[in-house]
Amino acid sequence: MSTMVKPSLQHRLMTEHDLPGVMEIENRAYPVPWTIGIMRDCLRIGYHCWAYEQNGGLVGYAIMSMAMDVGEAHILNLCVRPESQGAGIGRRMLEHMLELVRDSGCHLILLEARPSNPAAIRLYRSTGFEQIGRRKAYYPLPDGREDALVFALDISSA
Repeated sequence: MSTMVKPSLQHRLMTEHDLPGVMEIENRAYPVPWTIGIMRDCLRIGYHCWAYEQNGGLVGYAIMSMAMDVGEAHILNLCVRPESQGAGIGRRMLEHMLELVRDSGCHLILLEARPSNPAAIRLYRSTGFEQIGRRKAYYPLPDGREDALVFALDISSA
């Protein structure tokens, strides 16, 4: 009997040196990507910025803010290289983010998802996130704007 072994996924804090690879993924994954300036600002102001590698190459990244005074975390960007999507990497990255939040003492995690991204919505719902709202015209598109579905997870009861 053969067993399939998942390649290991390593995570580490993102650095300025990761930005070319991060931007390559960001530009391929989104119709209107974040700019390198936004990414640099996230590093500069101390957001929790993580790089995820598999087989020595960057496969994804995640950026999260934490407001310890109110016990909330906000996952701002969780992105997997397009050709690596669907292999469980996003789930493992999200699990790492949830672990960081639990360890921080925060109790509520927020994030947004595009209605046009059913895979992300399934992932968030399958990990206990519930939709709590909708932000009209939140995401820019090349020819307009798209709403954002707002999700929350209360990990104090999970």
